[in-house]
Amino acid sequence: MADMDSLSRLYDQARAEGGQLVVYAGGDAPEQAAMYTGGFTDRFPDIRIEVSVDLSKYHDGRIDAAHLRGDNRVDVVHLQTLHDFPYWKKQGMLLPFKPEGFEQLPDAFKDPDGAYYPLFVFAFSNVVDTKVIPADKAPREAADYLRPDLKGRIVLVYPHDDDAVLYQFEQIIAKHGIDWLERLQDQDVQWVRGSATPLQFIAAGKAAATFTSFYYLNPPASETMRMILPREDYFQSWYQVGGILASAPHPAAAKLYMSFRLSLQAQQSSAQWPARKDVSIPNWKSIWEYPNTNPAGFRDFMSDRARVERFRGIMEDIIGPVVGENPTGVERLWR
Repeated sequence: MADMDSLSRLYDQARAEGGQLVVYAGGDAPEQAAMYTGGFTDRFPDIRIEVSVDLSKYHDGRIDAAHLRGDNRVDVVHLQTLHDFPYWKKQGMLLPFKPEGFEQLPDAFKDPDGAYYPLFVFAFSNVVDTKVIPADKAPREAADYLRPDLKGRIVLVYPHDDDAVLYQFEQIIAKHGIDWLERLQDQDVQWVRGSATPLQFIAAGKAAATFTSFYYLNPPASETMRMILPREDYFQSWYQVGGILASAPHPAAAKLYMSFRLSLQAQQSSAQWPARKDVSIPNWKSIWEYPNTNPAGFRDFMSDRARVERFRGIMEDIIGPVVGENPTGVERLWR
């Protein structure tokens, strides 16, 4: 009941301030905006929400530039670039706010003052179309991608274009050695930009498997695409963190949005794992119960920019430079 009362009050305040909301969401396909607008718009139809989806590394540059110019028009940000949020707090760029459910978020990923906190858990792992490769024959472990039958049928995100994929490769190579990557290169991998792109390739029959994409944990039974976790090798997971900008033009709408995102209704509808500790997803364990993933490790990786840049250089040396347009189609200088 507290959730409902709080949301109703914030909805009234958001309508009174103009009924608008602008969100920067880290992602790599324009259609991902529907994950954030759908349930919110259904619940709060009087709020006109604009969600700009782009690579987190591009959004953080826009946020910093707008701060320097003093012309911010954005209310809420939720991004993969976890290292930005402590910096933005120190700069006074975030508005402290503790939504309902804040106490159910893991302490290691939230600011104690409510300047930022996790909203979702995302994961990249094996994805196949089970019409093409049955689940029992799908590649699960890193070595499976060296199978002769998969040569020319693998699509992967450039690790040096996405820090989550970069950390995933770092962990796999730490176990299997750089020789694994060099042998993977001999598999005629199709390297692409954006974690949604491999799914498009698989759906179109241009590839058969990837391990660098997000997919729904419990898709409709009619869909044949499936995410399959490895039993032993590392799969990438992290908490997508968000916050309200201190200069938000619509602070009440921003608080409404963050409160909704952490409500039981929204968390129980998560595409993957929820951020709240008191919510579970049918048929799947808590992300912390999988020994072969480490959200805290990714947080620490993102905070060590020298480590990130060093490994990025190694990947570019072996794989080659990133080629292709921004998968979101958003102009780099968009304001």
